Amino acid sequence: MKLICFLLAYGILGAASLPAQDWPQWRGENRDAKARDFKAPASWPKELTPKWKVSVGLGDATPSLSGGKLYVFARQDNQEVILCLDPATGKEQWREKYEAPTVTGPDSGHAGPRSTPAVASGKVVTLGVSGILSCVDAGSGKLVWRKDEFPGAWPRFHVATSPIIYGNLCVAHLGKSGDGAIVAYDLASGEQKWKWAGDGPSYSSPVSAKIDGTDVFIFMTDKKMVALGAADGKLLWETDFAPQGMAYNAATPIVDGQTLYYGGQGRGMTAVKLARSGDAITASELWKNPDNAVQFNSPVLKDGRLYGLSARSDFFCLDAKDGKTLWTAPLVPPEPGAAAEETGGGRRGGRMGRTAGYGSIVDGGPVLLTVSPVSQLVVFKPGSEAYSEVARIKVAETPIFAHLVVSGDRLFVKDQDSVMLYTLP
Repeated sequence: MKLICFLLAYGILGAASLPAQDWPQWRGENRDAKARDFKAPASWPKELTPKWKVSVGLGDATPSLSGGKLYVFARQDNQEVILCLDPATGKEQWREKYEAPTVTGPDSGHAGPRSTPAVASGKVVTLGVSGILSCVDAGSGKLVWRKDEFPGAWPRFHVATSPIIYGNLCVAHLGKSGDGAIVAYDLASGEQKWKWAGDGPSYSSPVSAKIDGTDVFIFMTDKKMVALGAADGKLLWETDFAPQGMAYNAATPIVDGQTLYYGGQGRGMTAVKLARSGDAITASELWKNPDNAVQFNSPVLKDGRLYGLSARSDFFCLDAKDGKTLWTAPLVPPEPGAAAEETGGGRRGGRMGRTAGYGSIVDGGPVLLTVSPVSQLVVFKPGSEAYSEVARIKVAETPIFAHLVVSGDRLFVKDQDSVMLYTLP
């Protein structure tokens, strides 16, 4: 009996001491923006005060949380800097830096990196705005290897895609439109393992999937959707997905088993079923919704529904089975008496302007959490009937373009030049 009581007590203590969920790469552990251990408060406060706030440099790159460390990628003066912070205090533990080209052109207002660090197997991998791929030791910050495969070549608005680590491989889409390649490197040594040069990079980030037992990477490239074999980079499936007009491929695809969801401005949302067929993969269209599509936001799949933020900065909810629109609602409600005029940049009546379509949505279980350039945390309930807002709390002084990081009762927010930690009551 004493032994049983001891084991029960040990189990309880062990469960209580489990670490909070890591967020080690773009959109979390499985690139699906699900905060599986989020602790929603019984009553949401009207205001939040950060536990700490640290100036880290310019950039829209989402921090990565792994192994009790917070990894931040930003620009300071003429250098791109990889920082390791204590997530409890914000205190810097180490840094690695290198010279980086100045950002000029139409996106010069976003001089810092946009790509989220990927952390695994004791390594941190970053991809700078000019395409410099770096791997450093997660414990010390010591450089392991660095690549600049396409010097002086990057997309029109510079690099925004995030690298992915899968097993012993680090995979990234490098180069520019018409001159790029998806390249896989050995994570430990930096040795190139395979390369596919069928299209240039977009601003989207890849996901991994297992299709009838085959490990694949799925990329939204500059003009296509493609699936590559993880082992050798062989092209298994591709379909045209060229942007229209002023649109850009930027949203991350969603994989649910062998169902793939993807979308883009002017092309709506599409669902296909992937399957192996000999040495290739086939895609059977399940549905297409031409009315609601993402531009810069990557939707979340929850309880058979897709929740996204459209290029017009409208929240939308689609039935994942048939693509039917269940409801839409503006991220920023129009001011009383203001018309929701449409401009080239988005909804004027809702004060979004040229920041329309940007924002991240996190599945927090009983609620969905959003941050966007309006610098507010917007919380709403999932459901098929209508948009139901729970809370709207200011969390930054400057626009937020980085993804929200959620772990337990902690919210990590990156604005224009700072990282801050909020804890919920």
